[in-house]
Amino acid sequence: MKVNRIENMKGGWFVGNFEPTAYKTPEFEVSYKVHPEGEKWDFHYHTEVTEINYLIRGEMTLQNRLLTSGDIFTLEPFEIADPEFLTNCEIICVKTPSANDKINFKIK
Repeated sequence: MKVNRIENMKGGWFVGNFEPTAYKTPEFEVSYKVHPEGEKWDFHYHTEVTEINYLIRGEMTLQNRLLTSGDIFTLEPFEIADPEFLTNCEIICVKTPSANDKINFKIK
């Protein structure tokens, strides 16, 4: 058995085709993210990745929709992620495939 610690991973990502990782695979990525209330997050989209998110705790908006604890939301390639963290949020994110295709941008 291998044992790792989340604090040894980069940005909460612990499964995927990168280092460090608890499990290396090109098929998907998994992270556990903690976003404090009011955190500023660049808007972004992916060109080939589908992103599936589970909002464990908190409230946020995305694409002008209110999301609350227990919501699972999926973003297909080219869908814009424009999060606003209304409270402290905890999210599990799964992306497939494991690819570095994120395009960040800011809206003025």
